[in-house]
Amino acid sequence: MARGDGQTTLTLADAARRAGITPATLRRWTEQGIVPLQDGAWTPAAAAQARIVARLHERGHSLEAIREASEEGRLAFGYAEELLPAAEGGIPLKEAAKRTGLEPALIRRLLIALGYPERTAEQIPERELALLRRAADALEAGFPLVALLQVVRVYGQALAQIADAEVRLFHLYVHEPLMRDGVPGLEIAEQIEQLAGALLPLTSPLMDLVHQRFLRHFLEQDVIGHMELDEQLGEELGRLRVAIAFADLAGYTRLTEEIGEEKAVDVVDHFVRAVELTLPDDARLVKTIGDEVMVVCPDGAALALWAVGFQELYTERPRPRIGIHSGEVLYRDGDYYGREVNLAARVVARAGASEVLVTRSIVSLAEEQLAFERVGEVRLKGFSDSTELFLARPLEG
Repeated sequence: MARGDGQTTLTLADAARRAGITPATLRRWTEQGIVPLQDGAWTPAAAAQARIVARLHERGHSLEAIREASEEGRLAFGYAEELLPAAEGGIPLKEAAKRTGLEPALIRRLLIALGYPERTAEQIPERELALLRRAADALEAGFPLVALLQVVRVYGQALAQIADAEVRLFHLYVHEPLMRDGVPGLEIAEQIEQLAGALLPLTSPLMDLVHQRFLRHFLEQDVIGHMELDEQLGEELGRLRVAIAFADLAGYTRLTEEIGEEKAVDVVDHFVRAVELTLPDDARLVKTIGDEVMVVCPDGAALALWAVGFQELYTERPRPRIGIHSGEVLYRDGDYYGREVNLAARVVARAGASEVLVTRSIVSLAEEQLAFERVGEVRLKGFSDSTELFLARPLEG
């Protein structure tokens, strides 16, 4: 049922069912002010709030503490759930397998790869059923199963990170300031719902546009890579030959102690942004771990040239250090694994501030574009054999 303002209203029984509690409990919590109502009506937002209260109570929080938190607006974010209605009902796994043509075990693997809880596979909601049909179409068209599982896992991980960032940033920059200003709980809930409702319509078009832009970019780079790097053809499936660079800020831990965590994070943000803006077109920043970034590039010489140039141009403190190695890596779920990746990570640990330290594999690729000073044979942590290391510098003149 819809109210005059367009908002959905529920019966007490429906709201209690959504919250996972009895109608009597929900009525009591409302009378005690633990679950406030908007204009005295049961709404999906109120049911979402009651569900949060039930979860908190199960975890040992007293009803009085929960009521105070509700009045202060600390639980108001729950009202935004009205914009994101949960799927209800569903069909059994075996029936979903018949409708999609997928094996039950494969359906379970796909949902878990997306990040869904395992229990979701027991009763498949209609929205997920449509998604599974599209997965079946991709397999029928000839897309390899091993690739489908990996790309689905990447989608799940990337979207989970996006959703986590949205919630946390909304909390830090919208929810907390409202609480600090002493805004009443229901008013906080209304403002959060209004702002979230304005943001949500932007999300899907933005992700679709950015996805297509980067998809076009990496398709182009892949075609160029096949033309220029013939030696990659014929290698074992799932393996690639790339150059790997790790870069971090020398003395970052000490800097954090000196200037505090917040200012130190700003320094890292500036460093990461500088890396992103200067990388060669066919290089990609794979991930950041604290103050460290990992970059891969099919062209080892281009990556080494970038590293040397970056060290000359980046004048901020603390100064970066960069380690580069090239070799065959295992590509899985959008990331790179294997011995060569580990070796590159150990190389940067031996570099000093402002240095670019590379292995023999990079020297052989870039010896005509850069100068290399041999450091010597070094025993890197975790490796039984010594590794020959070189300092990379610009050619004189």
